[in-house]
Amino acid sequence: MARLTEHGLRRSVRVSGLFATAYGNVGSSIYYALGLVAAHALGLTPLVFLFAGGLFALTAKTYAEGAAMYPEAGGSSSFARHAFNEMVSFFAGWALSLDYILTIAISAFFVPHYLSAFPGLHALNHNPGDIFGGLVVVVALAALNIRGIGESARLNVMLAVLDLCTQVLLVGLGAILVLDPALLINQVHLGTVPSWSQVIFALSIAMLAYTGIETVSNMAEEARDPGKDVPKAVNLVVIAVLGLYAGISVIALSALPVVPVPGHPGQFHTLLGDPKGFQNDPVLGIVSRLGLHGAVLHIAEYYVGLLAATILIVATNAGLIGISRLSWSLAEHRQLPSIFARLHSRYRTPWFTIVFFSGLAAMLILYGNTEVLGNLYSFGAMLSFTTAHAAVIALRVKEPDRERPYRMPWNVRIRGVLIPMTAVIGGIGTAAAWVAVVVLHGEARVVGIPWIVLGMIGYVVYRRRQGLSPFTVYRIPRAERPPDFEALEYRTALVPIFGADVSATTLVGAAKLVGADGVLYAVFVLPVPSQLSLEAGLEDEEDAGRAVLESAREQARRAGFKIHTGLIRTRNPGAALVEEAGRVGADVIYWSALHAPAGEQQIGPTAAYLLSKRPCRVIIETENRPDGPRGSAGRSLAGSPA
Repeated sequence: MARLTEHGLRRSVRVSGLFATAYGNVGSSIYYALGLVAAHALGLTPLVFLFAGGLFALTAKTYAEGAAMYPEAGGSSSFARHAFNEMVSFFAGWALSLDYILTIAISAFFVPHYLSAFPGLHALNHNPGDIFGGLVVVVALAALNIRGIGESARLNVMLAVLDLCTQVLLVGLGAILVLDPALLINQVHLGTVPSWSQVIFALSIAMLAYTGIETVSNMAEEARDPGKDVPKAVNLVVIAVLGLYAGISVIALSALPVVPVPGHPGQFHTLLGDPKGFQNDPVLGIVSRLGLHGAVLHIAEYYVGLLAATILIVATNAGLIGISRLSWSLAEHRQLPSIFARLHSRYRTPWFTIVFFSGLAAMLILYGNTEVLGNLYSFGAMLSFTTAHAAVIALRVKEPDRERPYRMPWNVRIRGVLIPMTAVIGGIGTAAAWVAVVVLHGEARVVGIPWIVLGMIGYVVYRRRQGLSPFTVYRIPRAERPPDFEALEYRTALVPIFGADVSATTLVGAAKLVGADGVLYAVFVLPVPSQLSLEAGLEDEEDAGRAVLESAREQARRAGFKIHTGLIRTRNPGAALVEEAGRVGADVIYWSALHAPAGEQQIGPTAAYLLSKRPCRVIIETENRPDGPRGSAGRSLAGSPA
């Protein structure tokens, strides 16, 4: 038997990998966003993060529904393609690409700054040590991603668990040692400390702390079960990030409170956001003010320095994953030159996009101005978020009956269509945040808007030169098969069903084999115990089987493929399926061991019988470990020749 893989990206990432990658991108921002926000929000920093976090939670719900419906690389660009047209799709994707490049650059650049907490590494805290260290991080992670997402996801899981545990520990210690609720209240004088203009400015900056949710959507095409895994990962990210941001910012303002600026009456600041204090390493600043001394203090600083460096590495990696999958999707749809969709012959990863965008990020690291990078950070994300909200709302109107594995809450029926208010409120909020970024940050006007304009012009010119409409969906042709490759055509597929579970993934997989004109035969197998006759009772079991087949018919109707169903009583499932395959003239039997009864989860007796008799080609979907006992479990297809 040969293990087969689908064309394109491999489906190998679990909920843990999706969560860790997104958390690395979102949660890492605390290590630099905390100082930038505190510089303007002062004592309102926790509330500013919570307000921005609420907007992030609404956006996360939108991405959960969109990515579960369309498990494709591309995120908001993919949603816009299905809801609007290719030009809007490229607009969202191009805006997001700027954000990913900045994610890679700023995260990698801060890694050496936190590592400088260790003895002998102080040179990494300034030029050129920090630039060299950031470049090393980008090059190393680019090589890792070229080797494949499985290796990167395992790295993310390990580092994300480490980060979660240590941040929770930091909040717990701070609550015991320095938390002072009265101090938190007394250092806020709304309208003066901080002023309203400072609060608005801080809110626009705070959005950069939540610009990683696209990563889960871009990895949905590689998720093992997108309809379930993506919403779970998104919800976990929202809970973890909101809780930790609120907790750490409260502890930070207890340890580093707002005080008058010496020699400047009427002005206030906190060392947490002071460029001469801890703006560039705010979490280390918290540790230094927890009341620790001597060896304990040094150990804590080393530990937090390592913590920050590791999670920033995760963020850099998440940015590389996001930009490579996004550009791969854009190129597949002929929105970028086809070389961006070229996959590595061995690792099946978009190697050119990884190398290309890593190079752009390296150029920004050489520039080395983190303040400018931070101000640009939210520009592209807010545009993409707004487009995503609008696209998911439009899809509710355009395709109201489409199957949605996850549906957003707070729906209101308007003219017969359920409109998600989470997306409406979220879209208004992200659009307002983008306006604030453009108005308040000069870099957004000088760099962000030209980036969008030049990208859109380049897109239209590229499409025109290719003789293609800018509004129509196209895909690049598939790679040519080897000269000795003989394509197999299937017109009919037999899909055995056991128990109370019918897998939509299995039905869709079988439907892809037979194509739009093919037919599926879904057969519910009802084993009859040897002590009973084949005609004996079992009415309840038959009713349950018919209910499962009705579910299969409904799934087929929604997905748009042809299906016939039937129920078989038998003492020998293997023999019954062989006979049924001959009766219906099946070209292939598509067996899912993932949803088989106990004893059939791998190659059990029934699968073995089918493989021995082989009335037609047999394809078996199993859980296996392709790289040995130490590898991570992955979904594969095993087939036997006819």
